[in-house]
Amino acid sequence: MRRLIWIITFLAIAGLSMAVELKVGFVYVGTIDDGGWTEMHDRGRLHLEETFGNSIETNYIESITEGEQDIEILESFAERGYRLIFSTSFGFMDDVIQVASLFSDTVFMHCSGYKTAPNVGTYFGRIYEPGYLTGLIAGSMTKSDIIGYVATFNIPEVIRGINAFALGVEKANPGARVHVIWTRTWFDPSLEREAAVALLDLGADVIAQSQDSPAAIQAAGERGAYAIGYNSDMRAFNPDTYLASPVWNWGPFYERVVNEVMNGTWKSYQYWGGTAEGTVEIVMSELVPAEIRARVLKEREMIIKDDLHPFEGPLYDQKGTLRYDSGEIPDDSALLSMDWFVRNVVGNP
Repeated sequence: MRRLIWIITFLAIAGLSMAVELKVGFVYVGTIDDGGWTEMHDRGRLHLEETFGNSIETNYIESITEGEQDIEILESFAERGYRLIFSTSFGFMDDVIQVASLFSDTVFMHCSGYKTAPNVGTYFGRIYEPGYLTGLIAGSMTKSDIIGYVATFNIPEVIRGINAFALGVEKANPGARVHVIWTRTWFDPSLEREAAVALLDLGADVIAQSQDSPAAIQAAGERGAYAIGYNSDMRAFNPDTYLASPVWNWGPFYERVVNEVMNGTWKSYQYWGGTAEGTVEIVMSELVPAEIRARVLKEREMIIKDDLHPFEGPLYDQKGTLRYDSGEIPDDSALLSMDWFVRNVVGNP
């Protein structure tokens, strides 16, 4: 009887193994329960498992240090037959290119970077679109005209997001200013809290962020200031003063890439999906008044229809220099290399 059970179990496992068409690896800079960036990527991974069932196998390694552990992890995945690897942090970029050169039969997709190779593609989302919309909310609801922004690293991805948010603020409230403090980290709740407290002490009555944890919005809630989250719907971390977040939805894109690899049509490309594609979205709490919510939803539809672009000129930098004339829109290359702040931002880019 035991032998029969063993045989049945062996055949079941063998059958499952034979059914796997593709092994997919994920390299995470944070933890899957960080409440933000990495958690949203992992929801995309789980979407793959739900969509493809036993035809794929997924695995992940979390809390990987950029520039140190990532090479080892990338190589390990490739050596173990993972034909598709998603690398989910900007700082992994150069190491992805290096490792990819050693494993030409493996497809690497790198999030937020800009370097490609025959077997390396990049992907990101136009998170600046819902970021701009949250700026409309912040600008409409501030009373002090001081809005704090807890920021990660001064790279184009983050600077672009701050600028879009600030442009939304300015459109709703030309007298408001966005004050930026850099933490120089993706995930460090203690540093993020310190930065938020410093901004609150400055008089900020709205706190926004580009961090991976909800620490900044929690600090805002403790002081009774409004909070704008990032990456995910963070209202559970601050139910009392949370207003909105720009959020990610990676599942459909991950599904697209898996299909491309499985059917042999994948070729290196750079993906930058927006609100229209469903890659990014805005979520709002019930604290956003109906008239402000209506304005946000109206402008969201305009973005989807390409009738509104957050960076459409006239656009001035902090020094008052006209960067883009009336009706002019920076192209993707300019957005991807943005290293300057718009005029209502206080702080150094």
